[in-house]
Order: sequence, then C-alpha cells, then structure tokens
Amino acid sequence: MIHPDDFYRQLKAADIGFFTGVPDSLLSSLCAFIDDRCSASEHIITANEGNAIALAMGYHLSSGKYAAVYMQNSGLGNAINPLTSLADPQVYRVPMLLIIGWRGEPGVSDEPQHIKQGRITPGQLALLEIPYQILDADSDGTAMLAQALNTMTDTQAPVALLVRKNAFAPYTPQNAPVQRAAWTREEALAALLDSCGSDLIVCTTGKASRELFELRVQRGQQQRDFLTVGGMGHTASLALGVALGNPHQRVICVDGDGSVLMHMGALPIIGSRRPQNLVHVLLNNAAHESVGGQPTVADRMDFAAIAKACGYAHYARADNAASLAQAWPGLLHRAGPCMLELSIGTGSRGNLGRPTGSPEHNKLAFIRAARA
Repeated sequence: MIHPDDFYRQLKAADIGFFTGVPDSLLSSLCAFIDDRCSASEHIITANEGNAIALAMGYHLSSGKYAAVYMQNSGLGNAINPLTSLADPQVYRVPMLLIIGWRGEPGVSDEPQHIKQGRITPGQLALLEIPYQILDADSDGTAMLAQALNTMTDTQAPVALLVRKNAFAPYTPQNAPVQRAAWTREEALAALLDSCGSDLIVCTTGKASRELFELRVQRGQQQRDFLTVGGMGHTASLALGVALGNPHQRVICVDGDGSVLMHMGALPIIGSRRPQNLVHVLLNNAAHESVGGQPTVADRMDFAAIAKACGYAHYARADNAASLAQAWPGLLHRAGPCMLELSIGTGSRGNLGRPTGSPEHNKLAFIRAARA
C-alpha cells in the first residue's frame, strides 16, 4: 500500500501547494492526512468538483504553483465543463493533478450506482484527452507520481491518477469531528418516520438511505421510499418533481448538508415554485460522513436565513426527538415549501447494511406508493 505521508511529501516537493476537492471513500486516508497537515488556506473541501477545478485554476494563475484536485469518479460529471471549457489545452491550458477514486471498477464488487460510472471512467478520461495512470496497492507510488507530475509540467495541462480500492494505507485523522447534537442520524430518521405516516419520502444518497431502508425492515414495513443512491446534490430537485407531479400528497425530502451544498441552486428554484406539499428535511452533521467524515461548512451557515431568502414559506429546527415532536405539527399546518433542519451527530452502526433490492425494484415500489 501507498502511505499517505510519503505521497503527500512528494506532492509538496513537486510544488503542489494547494489541495481541493470533494471527499471519496477510496481517498479517505489521503484526504485526512492532507487535512491534518495543511492550513485552511492550503486545503479547501469544495461544494462540488467543478468548484475545485476552478479553484485549482485560480491558484495556479496567481501563484504559478500547482494544485491537486481529488474526487470520486462520479464527480467527473460535475468537473467535465470546467475541464473542457477552461483548463483544456485548447482553451486556457492550466496544469493540475487530478486524483480520482475509481468506484465501480469492473470486476470489483460495488454498489449499483457505481457500476456504469466505474466501467466508463477510463473511457471518459481518454475522451477528455487527459493523460492518466492507474494507482493501486502494488504500484510504485513514487515513480508513478513522478511520471504524472513530469507530464503535467511538460504539457502544462491536467493529468490524472485513477486510484483503485485499498491503494492507500489506512490513516486515522488527528482531529475528531465536533459533535453537533446528541442524537444520531438513524435516531433522527426513526423519529421522522414516526411522524410522517404515509407521506412520500425521497431520501438522499449515502448512509441516510441505508438507514432508512433498514428502519423499514426493522418495522416490518413495505419499502416505499425513493432512495437516491447516486446523483449527490440532486435529491431536492427530484423531490420537487415528485411534489409537482403529485400535488395532493405530502412529500418529505430527506437531504444531507453535503448534498444541499453541492447544488444549492435547487433551493431558490423550489422557493420560486412554492410547492405547498413539500417539506425539505436537512440532516446536518457538518460532515461528509458516508465517505470518511470530512467536514463541510454547514455548521457555520444560517439555514433559516437561506431558506427565507430562497422563498421557503417556513423554517424550523430540532436537535432531539422532543424538539422534533414540537416542531412537526407547525410544519403540517403551513403551506410549503418548508425546511426542517435536524442537527445531528456523526457516527453510524458498524453493521449498517445496504438496500437489498435493485434500484429498479426501489423505483417500482415508490411508483406504487406515489400513484396509489
């Protein structure tokens, strides 16, 4: 395995002075090491991968130094526009090192949402004409990184390292995340289920959907929620479509802070359409917990003011079951859209499972519930 400290030192020696991106589980050890070693001005976790490409460009333009941009391969979708229309050799020709976690690699077991993306990732990089190398646990990390950096400096354009599972040795972060509330996300979801009855639920990607699925199993209830297992950041827009398509049934959008931050432009669109049957529940632990617990900036944001500015009709906040029970009736007696921010702690069960049905099965179950 490649040790994050050795890899980081080589990056710094090659004049990589800035690190940015969106965390990925395959890169969690490297991201944690970078965060522990860098100052706030040297490392920025962005809302989405396109932001990170633009940040890397700006840093190079002003300093002459290089930036490393990390992401999961699913994040290439957010990065393609700035990579092709800004950083590309035929436009501004801006060098940067892309470090990409290869989820869904063919032959490696993974979740359904990663299968196609994993299969087409090498082809995407080839289509983008970005030189890349594949980094794994048996690679000579020093030689491979040196080669990539040489290509980057010679071409003055983006290059990539495609990182396989378990390429980096484990690393434990030195700074534990600050607990924002005593209750866990699973406890918050359980309390929410107690309140929402037969309402339609659209749930964000990551551990929230996994926990919601298991809560239904534990209660012996039919699966009826739409589990947005991919497409991070698009849960709110999906829920808006559901609310507009079925205006006579209440729709609960269960979202995460990282998801909301990734595509915050959805909020004013929701506010402008004013769906009276939509409740937007924000699970806020200020962390990208599903991919390693790296921090977001959601702990320093005033979502009450944001919701109001975006046109939401009402905002409420809860940080335990009692305050949720107190806030919920007020939401039900108001025309939406409403936002309910649930401040939660980080952490999840070690034995947390995954949805056992296929995405197609999940879709059909939700359709039955929505069209009943």
